[in-house]
Amino acid sequence: MQDSESQKVLSVEEFTKRLRAVGQEGYHDKHPFHLLMHEGKLTRSQLQAWIANRFYYQATIPKKDAEILGKSDDPAFRRAWIHRIIDHNGTKEGEGGIHKWLVLAEASGLKREEVEDFRHVLPGVRFAVDGYLMFVQSHSLVEAVASSLTELFAPTLHTVRLPVFEEHYPWVDKKGLEYFRSRLVQAPKDVEHGLQYVLTHCTTRDLQEKAKAALTRKCHILWSLLDALYFAYISPGWPPPLWPK
Repeated sequence: MQDSESQKVLSVEEFTKRLRAVGQEGYHDKHPFHLLMHEGKLTRSQLQAWIANRFYYQATIPKKDAEILGKSDDPAFRRAWIHRIIDHNGTKEGEGGIHKWLVLAEASGLKREEVEDFRHVLPGVRFAVDGYLMFVQSHSLVEAVASSLTELFAPTLHTVRLPVFEEHYPWVDKKGLEYFRSRLVQAPKDVEHGLQYVLTHCTTRDLQEKAKAALTRKCHILWSLLDALYFAYISPGWPPPLWPK
């Protein structure tokens, strides 16, 4: 039998602290692949592999957000959340985060079509990202929103990444860095709404624990994406069989 203390609803301050602690311990900025990136130790092909594989995640984000929209009966929530889809897709061709990521890919020397058709996406990356979409589809609205709270930790990563690219990877055309600049503005806005929703709707300790578990799962998914890249391109450097040369 669980003791009463473990069932006690956490205060907003304590709940927020525990959510942030998930990122402090498990966000993927601590992954060895990212550490190598930020130390300027990735080769051109390794950085290109990250850009091409990460695009699969970028392209899935609007689909994930559409699933979340479909779970909500609250027009006010939907009006706020739909901005995430617009941020990634834009309102017309040549706008949005997906377009900006493709500009980054081209700035790194990749061809747009080879990124858009996912030919470079590792099986482990595909499995992790598809797993995230399935998680959102199969769990409650509050858990799905909580899984998006990795945005709490993203602005710091983007702040570091901009000077890293400029200093260590000068062969990447600077026009390709606009995605990171735009997320410095968009991510804090998204986090404010998402975090407030989770804090407001997790009215029991059980819901609070489920939200924390959802955020942990998302951190594991992002970590798994980098695991696949590290294994294939860093150490032991074993790409999967049937891989395009």
